Amino acid sequence: MRSIRFRFLIAAFAVLLGTVVAKSQTGDAPPMHGHGHEFGTGEHMMGFFADYLNLTDGQQAQMKAVLEKEHATLKPLMQQLHQTRQQLRQYEEGTFDEAKVRALATQEAQTNVELTVQHARIHNELFQMLTPDQQAKMKEFEVRREARMQKHMSAESAPAASEQ
Repeated sequence: MRSIRFRFLIAAFAVLLGTVVAKSQTGDAPPMHGHGHEFGTGEHMMGFFADYLNLTDGQQAQMKAVLEKEHATLKPLMQQLHQTRQQLRQYEEGTFDEAKVRALATQEAQTNVELTVQHARIHNELFQMLTPDQQAKMKEFEVRREARMQKHMSAESAPAASEQ
């Protein structure tokens, strides 16, 4: 349970951080209105967190600087994870080789460990930039988000349990 909560906290901060960078880079660009990549420009989320946490311009600039600095660390790890997953798919769709799958799974696990450590470090650095009130508000947000996710997961598992 704690691991799930930690992952959601990291995910929320990742969205927050991505939106800080996105907002700072959008300039006078027109709104995406939900069109574009998975999270659009991220401007809507940055606006939400900036308003929700009442982030100052200075905090946003500091967060942007951290994210830009850490991008160089995270990008190769994400590329490695993507490559490993592509290689694993070969064995799901083609001839199965357990030894190679185990080696790739181990490699994927090691990459995930590195990503988790990096995300936790970045999260901590960003969290420390928040005032105590903002930290409390972020924790409150995460508690509510976790409750929604638990409700969602319970709803998904309920039909499966009733089918048995």
